Formats: sequence, C-alpha cells, structure tokens
Amino acid sequence: MFKLRTVLVFAFTVIVIMLTFILGSILSHRAESSLQKEIGQSLANIAYQMSDKLDNFMWSRQGEVEMLAATYTLAQNNEISAIQNLMGQLQTSFPSFSWVGYMNVKGDVLAATDGILVGANISERPVFKEGIKGKFIGDVHDAVLLAKLLPNPTGEPLQFVDISMPVMDRDGQVKGVLAAHLSWEWSREVERTILEPQQQHTQDMELFIVSKNDNTILLGPDDMVGQQLDIQSIQNVQNGQNSWEIEEWPDGQTYLTGYAYGDGYLNYEGLGWSVLVRQPEATAFIGLNELTRQFIMVGAAAALIFAAIGWLLSERITKPIRGITNAANQLRQGKDVKIPVYKSFSDMQILSLSLRSLVDTLVRTETALGDMKNQAHRDQLTGLPNRAALEIYLENTIMDLDPEHEALSFMYLDLDGFKRVNDTLGHQTGDILLQKVASRLREAIPARDIVVRLGGDEFLIILRSGKDEAMDAAGMISHRIIESINSPFIIDLNHVTIGCSMGVSFYPIHDRDVGSIIRLADESLYQSKQSGKNRVTFYQDEDIRSSDE
Repeated sequence: MFKLRTVLVFAFTVIVIMLTFILGSILSHRAESSLQKEIGQSLANIAYQMSDKLDNFMWSRQGEVEMLAATYTLAQNNEISAIQNLMGQLQTSFPSFSWVGYMNVKGDVLAATDGILVGANISERPVFKEGIKGKFIGDVHDAVLLAKLLPNPTGEPLQFVDISMPVMDRDGQVKGVLAAHLSWEWSREVERTILEPQQQHTQDMELFIVSKNDNTILLGPDDMVGQQLDIQSIQNVQNGQNSWEIEEWPDGQTYLTGYAYGDGYLNYEGLGWSVLVRQPEATAFIGLNELTRQFIMVGAAAALIFAAIGWLLSERITKPIRGITNAANQLRQGKDVKIPVYKSFSDMQILSLSLRSLVDTLVRTETALGDMKNQAHRDQLTGLPNRAALEIYLENTIMDLDPEHEALSFMYLDLDGFKRVNDTLGHQTGDILLQKVASRLREAIPARDIVVRLGGDEFLIILRSGKDEAMDAAGMISHRIIESINSPFIIDLNHVTIGCSMGVSFYPIHDRDVGSIIRLADESLYQSKQSGKNRVTFYQDEDIRSSDE
C-alpha cells in the first residue's frame, strides 16, 4: 500500500507532464501552422510580383507596338526608309525587341530592323496570319526563320514572344502588318530582380514560368526548361488561384510552392502564364526543429519544478487538480481560458500561479516568435532594402572593406517635384511613381551595390569602388541616375516628369563614422536643392563641388 503523499506526488507529476505536453503540442502546432502560412504566403507574394512584372512588361511592349502601328509614317506614308528608321529607333530604345518588321497584305517583308528578312514572304507564319486579323500576342516559341539571322553570342536556342497587329490607312483599310519578336531573355532579368533581393533571407529558392496550353516550363532551371509540369499547383493556378501548397514534385522531393496566375494588366489580357516559386520543405521549415526543442526543454523543466512542488502538497490538492485538469482540457479544445488560481493555502496558490505563468510564457514565446518572423528587411512599397537592411549591409561591407585602397560612395537622393505629383494626381499615383523610381535606381547601379529607401521620396545609394576611382565612379552613376529619373514616367496614362537632387560623400575619405558620412551627404543634397535642384553635389571637406545635369 502506497502512502497518500507518494500517490499524490506520482499523480501530480503525471498530470503536470500531460498538461505540459498538451500545452506544448497546442502551441507548437499553432506556431508550425503560423510559420507554414507565413513562409507559404511569402513565396506566393514573390510569385505574384513576378507575374505582375511579366504582365506589366508585356503591356508596355504591346503599347509601344500599337503606338508605332498608329503613327503617320506607317499608316499614311509609303516611304520604306522612313518606316525602317522608325523601327530601328524602337529597337534601339528597347533592346528586348530582337526583330521588328513591316509586311504588306501579302506577307512580303518590306522593312525590318537591320534589314533581316526584307524581301521574304512570311504569310504562312502565325505572326502574320494572326496579326492581319487583329492584335495578336503569341506565347513563347523557338526561333525558326530568325535562328540563323540574329546574333546569338551564347549559342543557346533563341526563343521569342510575338506581337503583331494590322496597320490601317486613313480609310480604315488594312494596309499591312507590323510584327515584333521579343527576346525571351528579358524574363531572366525580371527573374533576377525578383529573386536576388530574397537570397539573403531564403535559400534554395527557384522560380518557374509555365505555359497555359501544355504546361511547358518556359523559365526555370536549365535542365527542366521545355519539360511539361503536372502538379497540383499548376491546376490551382490555372483556376485563377494565387496561394501556396506543400507538395511532391516530379523529382520525388517535397517543396513548399507559392504560385500566381498571369491574368494581364490593363488592356493586355495576358497569356495565362503560371508563375511558381518553390523551396525545399526541409529548408523552408528549418526553424521548426529549434522551436520543437525549446518546447521540449520548457516542458521538461516544468515537469521537474512541479514534481518538487507536488511533494509538499496534501490531500486538499485533489480539488485544485481537477480544476487545473479541466482548464487544460479546455485549452486542448482550443478555448481561451486561463489556469485558475487557488488560494486555499500558499503552496497551491504558488502552483496555480506558476502554471498560469507557464501558459502565459509559452503564449508570449509564440507571439514573440511570430513577431520575429514578421520583421522584414524590405520596404513594403518599393521592395528596396530598408534601414534595418542598410545596417546589416554596412556592418558586413565595412568589415570586409580595405580602407587603404577602397571607398564607399554615399549618394543621398531626393526627388524634385514628387509633392506636386501627390497633390495633383493622388497618393496612389505617387506610390506607383516611387515603385518605378525604385526600379530605375536598381537598374542604374551595379548589381553588387545597394539602393535603400530611407522614407518618403528619399533614397540612399552606396557604391563600392577603388579609392582613386570613387569620385569618377560616383559622378558617372549620379549622372546616369539623374538622366534616368528625368525620363518621363507613364502612370495610368498620365505623363509624369520629375527630377532628383543628390549629395555625395565618401567613406573613409571624409570620415570613418558612417553616421557622419550620411550627414555630410545630406548636407551636400541640401546644397543641390539650394543651387537649383536636379543636380549632384560632392562633399569635399570645406569645398563643395556641384555638377549640373
């Protein structure tokens, strides 16, 4: 026969272990579900960004071809040299156009960029047969006629997206067909701008573009391009869903897969491309192992603590145990309850308060974990690195920098005329303008350097270069940026023009304190504003040199 105290201690120890296991299981399951949802939604958002950029790019190129087809030179003028010159200007402005050609109603090529296919008849090609009927946008396909005629330094198979449409004369009669081949290589650049900022936060992430007609992989790892992909995510995305799945791929591995559907942009109806972003399940959920270990340690510690406390309890613990067990069962059922506090004697009061504290601690741990997961290093509007990312970048870069031979150019930039855009066209237009400015800034600087949105319409660009070349490099990049920002923006068919002012200082030339360097760049920016705006000012100790654009 066991003593009552022994039975109570044993029973209480078992109950505490069960309670800890129940609470740990509930919170672990909730944390796991929350983390899965967060990471899955993140991949789905990346897929959506890629889909949106693809559709936006195609909409822009379609509009350029439409504008060219409607010009007087094509619609009313019969001078082939003028038509050829106009198409050459389009290709020069947008190198993604590999070939632009103008055909008569019989399919004879009358004019084309670089004279390619001039005199040939392409009446049997889809780009002509569909284009003479109306606006036509064809899916990605291999080059046929142009494979041996266009330059191909890489030697890889050429692929194009077709855009064609009829050219009308002043009487509304079809005069000919304007056709353009877009090199599919531009999709690789879009992919880079999407994935590169994510690589420091995620590992082993891969992006796919899949055609609508036969589920062929148009963009992805080299060994998978051209293969058909038949997984559940493809079926979901082609039903118009933008979400995520945990599923097995044809290689037998399980991936967390985010997906989005390309449903077009404005008057561009889209080609129905499926965009998928995948990450191995083991890589995506690596943090769950640490979370499980913490729950086990907390549970084990709690069991030891409450077993010791249970040795001090008496027969009166029976009723409080039932109350605690009842609360635990309600927690297991998902109810929002708290462990009751019993004040019948001090030991039981301590026990009940400790249990409540344990639950609150676990809940706070879950909440804190969620908050940590939600911390982003990206500006939500533009996708550029934010101040937190800037600090990490500076810590790593300055640690690696050779101050005797290298320098960092801090370029503080502020937009001129942005408030006018906000006031006249609205904040939504202003937000879109900031996104487009961010895109141009990314394109204007080398890939290894960084552009950060500090807030509002202020940006900070940091260039790494040799110490002797820092001034020249910063000057070249700053003028390239001013020229790019000065180029008109088309937002919701509004012609928007702005400028930008810049101030530049150099680390460690002007100071070895980063905060001071940024302040000096800001002061130089102020000098640019005072000197007439839309220019760059370099800080040079007591002497400040300005450079007008």
